[in-house]
This record gives sequence, structure tokens and C-alpha cells, in this order.
Amino acid sequence: MKKNYLIIIILLAVKLAHGQGGAKNISVNFQQATVDQFVADLEAKSGYRIYYDRAQFDSLKITLQVSDQPLDNVLNLAFHNTVYHYAIVASKMQVFLTREKEIFTQPAPGYFNVKPGQSRPAAPPPVIDFTTAPVKKQIIESTVENKLYEVGIKTNDIKSGKANISGYVKSAKSGGAIAGASIYVSNTSIGVTTDQFGYYTLALPRGKQFLIIKGIGMKDAHRQVMLYTNGELNIELQDQVTTLKEVKISADKVANVRSTEMAVSRLDIKSIKQVPAVFGEADVLRIVLTLPGVQTVGEATTGFNVRGGAADQNLILLDDKTIYNPAHFFGFFSAFNPDIVKGIELYKSTIPEKFGGRLSSVLEVTDREGNKKNFAGSAGIGLLTSRLNIEGPIVKDKTSFIFGGRTSYSDWLLKLLPEEYKHSHASFYDLNLDISHQVDKDNNIYITTYLSNDNFRLNSDTTYSYSNKNANIKWKHNFSTKLYSLLSVGYDGYKYDISSSANPVNAYKLKFGINQTNLKADFTYYLNRNNTFNFGLSSIYYKLNPGSETPNSASSLIVPDKVANEQALESALYLGDKFDITPDFTISAGIRYSLYNYLGAQTIRNYAPGLPRTALNVVDSTTYGNGKVIKTYSRPEIRVSARYNIDDDLSLKASYNTLAQYIHQLSNTTAISPIDIYKLSDPNIKPQYGSQVSFGVFKNAKQNTIETSVEVYYKRIDNYLDYKSGATLVMSHAIEQEVLNTQGKAYGVEFSVRKTTGKLNGWINYTYSRTFLKQDDATAGQLINGGAYYPANYDKPHSFNFTGNYRITHRYSVSLDVTYSTGRPITLPIAKYFSNGAERVFYSDRNEYRIPDYFRSDFSINIDGNHKVHQKFHNSWTVGVYNLTGRQNAYSTFFQEQGGSINSYQLSIFAKPIPFINYNIRF
Repeated sequence: MKKNYLIIIILLAVKLAHGQGGAKNISVNFQQATVDQFVADLEAKSGYRIYYDRAQFDSLKITLQVSDQPLDNVLNLAFHNTVYHYAIVASKMQVFLTREKEIFTQPAPGYFNVKPGQSRPAAPPPVIDFTTAPVKKQIIESTVENKLYEVGIKTNDIKSGKANISGYVKSAKSGGAIAGASIYVSNTSIGVTTDQFGYYTLALPRGKQFLIIKGIGMKDAHRQVMLYTNGELNIELQDQVTTLKEVKISADKVANVRSTEMAVSRLDIKSIKQVPAVFGEADVLRIVLTLPGVQTVGEATTGFNVRGGAADQNLILLDDKTIYNPAHFFGFFSAFNPDIVKGIELYKSTIPEKFGGRLSSVLEVTDREGNKKNFAGSAGIGLLTSRLNIEGPIVKDKTSFIFGGRTSYSDWLLKLLPEEYKHSHASFYDLNLDISHQVDKDNNIYITTYLSNDNFRLNSDTTYSYSNKNANIKWKHNFSTKLYSLLSVGYDGYKYDISSSANPVNAYKLKFGINQTNLKADFTYYLNRNNTFNFGLSSIYYKLNPGSETPNSASSLIVPDKVANEQALESALYLGDKFDITPDFTISAGIRYSLYNYLGAQTIRNYAPGLPRTALNVVDSTTYGNGKVIKTYSRPEIRVSARYNIDDDLSLKASYNTLAQYIHQLSNTTAISPIDIYKLSDPNIKPQYGSQVSFGVFKNAKQNTIETSVEVYYKRIDNYLDYKSGATLVMSHAIEQEVLNTQGKAYGVEFSVRKTTGKLNGWINYTYSRTFLKQDDATAGQLINGGAYYPANYDKPHSFNFTGNYRITHRYSVSLDVTYSTGRPITLPIAKYFSNGAERVFYSDRNEYRIPDYFRSDFSINIDGNHKVHQKFHNSWTVGVYNLTGRQNAYSTFFQEQGGSINSYQLSIFAKPIPFINYNIRF
């Protein structure tokens, strides 16, 4: 009898334990598990039997990680905020899983105490008990990952064929667009990247699809989609917060191998801010100069050279606004406010069909959209500059603005220079104001503006100033999920002037300027997943002031003079297609047809045929009225690139481009403040033409966390303008008599290794490149170096860059930047001789010698404040040293005759280590 009582007690205890909802705690870790995998694991760990209809759960994917939780908590987490439900029958150790309909295993309280005429109470919904922080975290993850998004018009039966899914990928924190994000179908090669507005469109088979979304600096996301017909799916991504040991595969890793583009560099602002820059402020141009194939002629110059191209052969765009002078303060600061910039793209070879007008490269700088959800801002103060940025919603989730401004106070530093420069002055400011507005789901308006001004004087009465004024309005319209357009109109203005008033008798003011009005219409048509067409048209109206000189005081004897204004119209049509022949072989091909009209009013000098263009050979002249077409040039421009994947992490790429450039920049001085003259192509000045062929091998390693590439290129250049010996370019009324058309060639090889993840990241680049010009047409006049090839003045064969960042902790990191390059060519006076009773100077062949090689290393320490999420202010410090080794790199070289001999001089602006400190705050 006692034995029977003991058995009954044991059974009651077991039943009581099971009746408490499953007292046994379990731990699970699922990553995109199917319902079968989910159920099998729970049955094995809990001892419960789980019943379900597989057909109702075939679209469910479960991502969940919990530790030591009861079975009902695990089920709550897995199905919270979804259409799926569960019911536990503890007495029988059974679980029932259902879709949409719920099963209740116990009656509601008071069910059996209902009085006549009253309805019985409904059973309460399951109670979710989340008592620990790790469990709360899993609610968000499981809710987003397990929800099934229905796209299109729902039908009872899934039709065969494909449908288009489109939408925007935005930041969940700010509402800003995420450009370059990758959206692709799991375990397939089907995918696409978002454009600069975060927009995507993708053709997929109808039915259930599992999408993976990756964005640079964002947390990876997944979406389960039931695609019925054409429809929209907007996606919000969370900011990525990585641990120090975490390895994060960002969106552009596979693109390094998979995309058809080659010689294209993309960097976001986070990467830019890691590189030490002079005086501690992040600098876009400094980053560009560390990329393979990019060089500059010397310290603190405002331009850069890409693959053997001149500085004026680069198209620099700030949100589609053309920036003619991208630098401040002798070139030590870029014109781009780092608090406004979102990222950069540099095209060196595979230049998209929509871009034209330059031979070498396109640098596209993109601003951030203002925060559409909350007001925020940032500020920084350094040794030379201060900056402020404010952004926020005008209409929440629809209209936002972002405003940024910088100013300088550098005179105190100039007073520390040698005695001859203590009375110098320099200052600058720039302002950005951008507004974005979502009219409706198919229409967006973007307004962007930029204003800058520089003013400086180097221990003399001569003052130099220049300014940029830019404005652009864009309208993005979605016609359908397959076709959308971007219409834009803009104004770009750049002017510079020089004034002197120390001597009232010859006080003068020189003014130069260029204005252009732009109109563009770009269309993208997504035919299918194998073909994406880009087409459109553009037109630019140029108006130049090549120079005007006026008296700068009432007593000045300067005679007013003005070079005739110029105007021209440059138009283009383009069409391109990206065609996937196979998943591993893709071709991108397009054509751009450019048409250029040089317009009156103008007087054109006509020269005797077969003779050099000199004043003695002018036959007559022709005068044209205002708006009259004087000369027309046109040219088809070919853009072709191809990619073949040998493996998932190895590909071969090739490209061929032809380009035309109708505007020229001229300079024949290495003085501190060179005066650059802009000239439009006319009957006597031909447009520049160029072609480039390139080939590359791209290899990723260690799960795509290390990118390596080798690229070779060869380029031809026609009609590049070089100057005659002794040429006078400023205020020249016959500039064609001062310049020569030359032919050029450039070739090189670029090696690159890049690591952007982990505690240690950065890149190493080495470039070997040569650029040669020649002028061998005797009928054009003076031969340079006897008609043989000579190095261009920006030819620098060897270039090496190392940029490294090491994050010690979340708050502390160090950065090192090392740059080396061959010195640029120079023409030297090598002897004196007497001719016709006068002493003359004999010069070497053009660019026969070189200035000393360039070397500089910069070091910085970055100190972040605490990382509390809910505090109002976040601060950081940047402390470092510019030119750590104190090398005296040449900024300018010049020659003076003293005591009967010619002496050479080299000016170095920062010939010693320059410490800097910068304080930044975000709110």
C-alpha cells in the first residue's frame, strides 16, 4: 500500500512540475532556422511534443539566441508580433503551433460562473514576461526577422513569372538615405545596390523570397517577402555598433570583386575621419591623395592629378554642383565640410556615361540628408578653424534641413613664420544649406547650396581672393517600379581677383570669373535583372570673364583693360546598359555624344595656313554677333567595361573609355599664388580628347575582409595646351599665340591592399606612372625639346601611401599616414651667354630636372568621450603632429640673379613638425 502511495506522489509531482508551464529552462541559438529545425531542437531540449502544419510555416525563418529560459519564454520571443501563435498543454507535454488562429487550453476566469443572459468571457492572450535585458534585445531582432512582408496586390494563388519590388533604404535613426546599400536574395546571385538617394528596384520571381540587406556602417538586415505583384518595400537599417573583436563584412566588400566598375574608390565619412590631417580636421582631398593613381605636384597645392592627367582634367562635384577650386588656406583645407559630407566616389577609369567634360576623373562628393526624425548637430574648434552643423526635421519624416558653416582665424599662426612672412593674412569661410522634401511616395525634391570665400596676403600689399557660389534643385520622380527620373537645374559660379594699393600710382585690381548654368535629365529603366538602362541628356551654358584690369585708387595711372567675355553651350545625350551575360560575366557598355557650340559676340583672328600663330601671321579677323554659333565640335564618347568572376573572391576586369573636354585651364608659374586662366575651345583652340584602356585583377582574402588589386592602364591625350617659353597668360587678348597644342601619353601600374575591419585597418598603395608630352609640329611654331617627348610638369614616377588606424579601445585610437613621391619636373637655368651685346640665360630642356622627393608622415590620437546612448552631448578630441619628421618639402621654387650669378631658392611652408589639437562635440 505504501508503495502505491509513493508512486502516486511521484506522478503528482511530475504532473505539477509540467503544469507550471515547463519549469525546465533551455538555451537556443537559431540563425535563419526553418520551422523543422526550430521544432526538432526544442523537442530534444524540452521533452515536449510539438504539433504544427508545415505548410503554414514554410515561409518562417527564425533568428533567436536566448540562454536559460523557460519554453514558453522561448516561444514568446520567437512568435512575438507575428501571425504565429502557440498553446502549451503541460499535463500532456504537448505544444500546438498555429498561424493566425489561437488555441486556448484553459477557460477564462469565471467561465463557469456566468449568470443567465451574460456572455462568457474570452480567454486572455498569452502573457509575455520579459524580465532580463538580453531577452528584451531579442524581441527587436526576432520581430523584424520573422515578420512576413506582403508586397503587391494580394491574390489567393501565386502567379508564375516575375514582379518588381522597389523602395528606399534609410537610416532608422535619422531617416536619411543610405546610398550603396546591397539588397540581394539569399543563396543566389540576384542583387542590386541603392543609388545616391537610397532607392532600389529589383525583379524577382513571384512568391516567397528571403532578402539580405547590407549597408556600409549599418547593421545587416533580413526581410521575408511574399511577392504577389509589383510593389514597394521600404527598409530601415540600424547603425552598426561593433565590438573591438568583431569582424564586420560591409556592403562594398563583395562589390570590390563583383561589380563591373574598376578604378573606382568609395569611402564613407567614418573612414575619412580616421586619417590624420593638418590641424586635426578631417579632409576629403587629403584622403583622395592617399588613393592609388592620385598625386599632387607639391605641398599644399589645390589640385590633384589622376593617372597622368592635369589638375583641370578632373570633374569635382558636390551633390552635382561643379566646384572649380576645391581648397582653402593655400590648399591645407578642402572646400568640403566634413560634418556635412556623407561619402566620396572617385572614378578613374570606368566613368559612367552621365558624366562628361573632363578627361581624367570624376570626384563625386555627396552630402548627408538632414535628420528627418530629430534635431541634432555638431561643432568643432581647432587651432585655425571652427565649425558648426545643425540638422533636423521641418516636417517630421517628410522634410528636413542640414546647415553647416566653417570659419578660420589663422593670422596668429602666420605671425610665427619667418620675419619676411610675419605681416601676412589669411582667412576663409564656407556655408552649406541642404533641404530635402518628400512630396509623396513617388516624388522627392532636393535643394542644395554652397558658398565659400578665401582671402589672403603674403607679407605684401597684394591681396588674393576667390569664392565659389553654387545652387542646385533636383526632382526625383518614380514613374513605376521599373522607371524613375532625376531632373536637376543648377548654377555654379567661381571668381577670383587680385588687388594692390601700396603704390597709389599703379594700384590695380584684376578680376576673373566663370559662371555656368546646368540642366540635366537622367533616367534609369530596370528592364529585368539582367539589364539596367541609364539614359538622359544634359546641357551646360558657360560664360567666362577671362580677365579685366581697373585702377584701384583715384590717383592710379592704370589704364582700364578687359579681355572679351566668352560663352559656349555644351550638350550631351547618353545611353548605357549593364548586361549580365552569365552570373559570372557582366558587361557594362554605353555611349555619350557631346556637342559643343562656341558662341558670339566675339572677334576671331584668322591666321595664314601652315604658319605659326603669331601676331605677324594674322591675315584678318571675323566678328560675330551675340549668340551666333562661331564653331561647333562634336564627338561620340565610348564607355565599356567588363568583369569575369573566376571565383567568389577573384575577378578580372577591363575597361575602355574615350572622353572630350572643351574647357582649358592655363598656368605657367610655380609662384605661391598662381593665376590660373580659363579658356573655352574656339576656332583656334581645339578641345582636348583622351582615351584610356585598363585591366585589373581583384582578389579578396580572409572572408572578404582584405581587398587587393593590381591595375594597369595606358592613356592617350590630344590637344593638351602647354605654354610657349616666355608666354604671358594674364590679360592676354590673343591667348592662342601664347600656347601650343601637344600630344600626350600616360601609363602606369597601381597596387592596392585595403583592410577596413578589425582593430587594425587601413590601406597601402603604390603607383608607378609616367606622363609625357610632345610638340613636333613645325608649322605650329616653336618645337619643345626638338619635338621629342618630355615629362609633363606633374609627372611623378613613384608614389607610395600608407594609412593605418589602430583602435586600442572604444574611446582611444591612433592613426598614422605616410606619403612618399618622386619630386616633380622643373626647368632650370644652367648657363649665361652674351648675344647681340646682351647677357642672356640659357635654360635646360623643358622639365629635364626634378625638385627633391616628397616625404611626409602625420600622426594623431583620437579620444572619444563616453558612449552612453542617451546622453545629450558626445565629445571627442584629436591630438597629433603634422609632418612628424620635420622634412622641408618644397612648396615653391624660384630663381634670382644676385651678384652676377643666378641663385635658386626653395620655399617650404611647414618645414617643422606642426602639433595640432581639435575638440569636437555632437548633440
